[in-house]
Amino acid sequence: MTATDTRTILSAKSSVAPRAKRDRGDVGFTIWGIAVLVFLFLPIAVVVVYSFNVGRLLTSFTQFGFDSFAAIVSNDVVRNAVLISVQTGFLAAVLASVLGTLAGIAMARHPGRWVWWFLVLLLLVSVTPEIVDAVALLPWLVTLSQDWGLAFFDNGIFRLVIGHSLFSIAVVSYLVRARLIGLDAQLEEASADLYAPPLTTFRRVTLPLAMPAVLAGFLLSFTLSLDNTVIAAFVSVAGSTPWPVYILGAVRTGLRPEIAAVSTIMLLLTLIALAVVALVLKRAGDSAADIARTMAGG
Repeated sequence: MTATDTRTILSAKSSVAPRAKRDRGDVGFTIWGIAVLVFLFLPIAVVVVYSFNVGRLLTSFTQFGFDSFAAIVSNDVVRNAVLISVQTGFLAAVLASVLGTLAGIAMARHPGRWVWWFLVLLLLVSVTPEIVDAVALLPWLVTLSQDWGLAFFDNGIFRLVIGHSLFSIAVVSYLVRARLIGLDAQLEEASADLYAPPLTTFRRVTLPLAMPAVLAGFLLSFTLSLDNTVIAAFVSVAGSTPWPVYILGAVRTGLRPEIAAVSTIMLLLTLIALAVVALVLKRAGDSAADIARTMAGG
């Protein structure tokens, strides 16, 4: 080896930057982050594991099996509670999607001072505690059904749909507005220049542009409705008990494994819904930051 080769090797070694040592702060934050994740998700993991318990009570794991999932079909009370929750969630999501989409498009395409006042109202709906909404809804629904003679307000499903859609309408409005406010209105203006009627422009141009946010709002509204307990406990009537209210009543007598089984299925549905939302927004051309911004309503 010549002296030139030796100098080349030494210079190459010296040019390699030394690996930076992780300071104690980085290590501490890493440990803290892992601890937070364990604190948040360990109870969920426990519920999933105990959903395969064949024992009589949820708190006592006796043997692994699928009896709790079979009880969802064989137990009429559990099956009806789940079906009512799914039906209510779907109808509430449809209602919230329709009204929220119209509100979001109006705020994005017809800006003005009224938009800020309307956003304040939506914000009030978003931050008002559910117990306040529930206490306000109950006497109002009773007044409409008993004093005003509007019998359909005595229907349990109808009451649940109205109560569950309140918050969801605000969510869909945020999503649709956030979606459209970042898109240029030139396509809609071009459609008007080509003498397309307003309804045709809305159906062929505006709605397709907003559709990813509409679908995202629909799925989020559905998942929000599935676990709405406070309002459901106030406005539900006999014969239309949703799943969260059933769980609330079962706490007094002892939780059974089928409760964990249904909770596991609902968790799976929620994860699928969120994955579909992200996939739809990604295929619409949104980046990861855009997807997060749209789903947050920002």
